[in-house]
Amino acid sequence: MTASADATATAAPATTASPIPERLSALRAHMARQGWQAVLLPSSDPHLSEYLPERWQGRVHFSGFTGSSGTLLVAADRAAVFTDSRYWTQAEAELAGSGVDLVKLDGAAVPACTQWLQALGLTGQQDAQGAQGVQGATLALDGSVMGLAQTQQLADALAAVAVASAPAWRLHATDDVLDGVWPDRPGLPTAPVFEHLPPHASTSRRDKLIALREALQAKGASHHWVATLDDLAWLLNLRGADVDYNPVFLGHALVSLDAVQLFVGEGKVDAALQARLADDGVVVRPYADALPALKALPAGSVLLVDPKRITWGLRQAVPVDVKVVEAINPSTLAKSRKTAAEAAFIREAMARDGAAMCAFYAWLEQALGCEAVSELTIDERLTAEREKQPGYVSLSFPTIAGFNANGALPHYRATPEAFAWLSTPQGLVAEGLLLIDSGAQYLGGTTDITRVWAIGTPTAAQKRDFTLVLKGTMALSRTRFPLGTLAPMLDAIARAPLWAEGLDFGHGTGHGVGYFLNVHEGPQSISKAVPHGDMAMQAGMVTSIEPGLYRPGQWGIRIENLVLNVEVPPTVPDAEPGAPEHGTYLAFETLSLCPIDTRCIDLSLLRDDERAWLNSYHAEVLQRLRPIVSGDALRWLEMRTQPI
Repeated sequence: MTASADATATAAPATTASPIPERLSALRAHMARQGWQAVLLPSSDPHLSEYLPERWQGRVHFSGFTGSSGTLLVAADRAAVFTDSRYWTQAEAELAGSGVDLVKLDGAAVPACTQWLQALGLTGQQDAQGAQGVQGATLALDGSVMGLAQTQQLADALAAVAVASAPAWRLHATDDVLDGVWPDRPGLPTAPVFEHLPPHASTSRRDKLIALREALQAKGASHHWVATLDDLAWLLNLRGADVDYNPVFLGHALVSLDAVQLFVGEGKVDAALQARLADDGVVVRPYADALPALKALPAGSVLLVDPKRITWGLRQAVPVDVKVVEAINPSTLAKSRKTAAEAAFIREAMARDGAAMCAFYAWLEQALGCEAVSELTIDERLTAEREKQPGYVSLSFPTIAGFNANGALPHYRATPEAFAWLSTPQGLVAEGLLLIDSGAQYLGGTTDITRVWAIGTPTAAQKRDFTLVLKGTMALSRTRFPLGTLAPMLDAIARAPLWAEGLDFGHGTGHGVGYFLNVHEGPQSISKAVPHGDMAMQAGMVTSIEPGLYRPGQWGIRIENLVLNVEVPPTVPDAEPGAPEHGTYLAFETLSLCPIDTRCIDLSLLRDDERAWLNSYHAEVLQRLRPIVSGDALRWLEMRTQPI
């Protein structure tokens, strides 16, 4: 049957009173006692992580909005969540009945937040002691979780407004704006730290520290502060489980030219590991000692910090007699450039991930119309197949399995309270498109892949949309570009087939991916971001290519592969690689190994060269995966990789 209005068959959540108004009331009472007119709660922690430990999910606790990106502003009689188009539908549903408004961002958050604050029209305030007539208003935030760059942008924006009109807003960065207003607030995570060992850790901790110190000396720095968890884990060849989906642990490091102080929760590093760390000059200290150690830097020290990877609170703690050099963390650049040994392990992880998906999709196509299959079932079965693979550790992010209208939500996640059915033992619930965006952490790499599959017979409109997105994926995958090209400059290539039809998508085209680390890493970003020198594409970088197209209430399409930057010889006859007149060029090696559903393609829209690329890709998928799959999975693989 054709897609219909009940295609998503979404289960309705039970009607319960929202706890958010009561929580906001407690927060507002605290604000009144402190003399604050507004409080800002970001999606952030002291390490500027994307996925947050529960302790720092204040925005979720006081708004009910669970998306991974957003900012909450609370005033005496108003509150609002600011988030981008990926989360608008989700936010509207989760904020219903909470007393919190949704502000839809179509640009940067800081200007929108500033406008919202000004619209409050405050003319005066009471100070904390009750004195009247204090001019302006106070915006409080937790400086220990706000990024330095973002906080400075906000302060500058408020100052600019103050010049133009009254009242002025004053930024007040405190230690913890939620202290005393969040009963039973979760504590720090306690999972143990473990070592990432050879052969998967192909570069030793000692060698990484030597390279880091050489980078420090080149900058004239004597010390370096590392706060971001992926940088810390990579630098010391350590991993953990403090942050969902990312194998990292909470910690800071103070690196000098002859020692490293690692600040981590007590009991998280056992004695044997502490001894091995000590052999490499790494001393383990309590997590709470990090800030005092930073404040105790000796006069005359030169400290390298990354302004994009340090909080406002940490930066303010640096003694005034310590010189600060601002530059990208050397580890951020180093870990983005995978070594040849790491690339080999990544290829192996991609193959294992592909084998898991073959087994899953073989089951799915047999189960549809014969078994009860929901979006939740898909998540469970796909995860179970990945768990069987050698080197599997965890998922790399929550699986997105969205059928029809749910697929139009880029960051959709099915829950037991709200999900869609695809089929029952009596047949398909509906026909349409199923989007699955998923990935896993392996000891030898991190995966992230999106495929869209036809459930029943796709319509002409669905095939047209699918093909336009696929053309964008292929166009960028085939691109050659000079070494050092700024990643945002490549974004338009994937969008061009959509732009030609007056279509577009709201998220970025590609993000960097770690090595058994965070699924979202920099510094490269193929997006509409303002280009910066740190975003230069270098050999060894792993990046996603994932254009999309979303029809709200109907379907969503995203086709994603991970790619590796590799040097390629010049195509100019008789030119020498690296010759000044031609330079060094990079191309993308496609790493992800899983068929693309050719049933969804409008073949009339493909050029001969595009058909050739897809056939070549499917031939490689078949060749790479055939030795490690069998039975139904092999038969499915052979069927879905037939040339077109």
